[in-house]
Amino acid sequence: MEARSLPAALELAAGGGVGLSPEKRAVLGSSLSLLQRDYRFQRVWFWGRIQGMHGSYYVAQGLGPDRAAPRKCLYSLNCVEWSLLAPVTKEMLAQAEQLKGRFQGDPSFEYDCTEINPEVAERLFGDGKEPIVKEETRLIATIEEIDRAVAIVPRGAFIKTPLGSVHENRSFEGLSLTEAKELSSYFHFTEPVNLKNKTLLEKADLDPSIDFLDSLEHDIPQGSWTIQLEKGGALVVLRNLLWLGLTFYHVPMTKQYGYVYFGTGEKNIDLPFML
Repeated sequence: MEARSLPAALELAAGGGVGLSPEKRAVLGSSLSLLQRDYRFQRVWFWGRIQGMHGSYYVAQGLGPDRAAPRKCLYSLNCVEWSLLAPVTKEMLAQAEQLKGRFQGDPSFEYDCTEINPEVAERLFGDGKEPIVKEETRLIATIEEIDRAVAIVPRGAFIKTPLGSVHENRSFEGLSLTEAKELSSYFHFTEPVNLKNKTLLEKADLDPSIDFLDSLEHDIPQGSWTIQLEKGGALVVLRNLLWLGLTFYHVPMTKQYGYVYFGTGEKNIDLPFML
């Protein structure tokens, strides 16, 4: 969600009973503005909070001119001092997949992976390297995995130029209430996967300037998203059951939308058996 409209955005996403204290909101409002100035970001989004056993990670993302370009991720333990996270790699994602349980809340904490399969350990860490993963590496990989799975935007909120860059659509005035109640009206704000597999006949009805992302209607498993109307139908809220804690909100017929994550950073792997 936009850092500059953080207090109002948090109120809209608070229907699930989670949020930030007034003190944290005030501190974040100031520190995110300084973050945008110091790193020269065009926009700063408050991504959310990952709750650990002994502390929490507050996460923000910085955006440049091209909104589809990889976003810079930063974390803070106190909402004041921010640390820039390294770009995610395939090795980080593979190593983080071996880790289970809660985050500790200490970025320097080291996970011992000696109990995993020796062949897997050799592939992930190479010869002569200790099978140890720092929690900061796990944090980077978890943020990336959550973004790939559940970072979403309304259809039409962004446009793709003929040169391939993505920008906010200035003519976007929000979805109608009818559209806002359909999963097909929301897109994953990541590199499309399913769109590339569509046939030419299926692509014939798509507008390439706004339909350049994957829709939520084909997400697997089916039923991993819930849509609710709140505030007498004046607010549409989507929640994800695979990554519990992800909340997306949109006020129909307005430009107000955003998502935030308040959770433990653990995937609900039991979801297919719960549906």
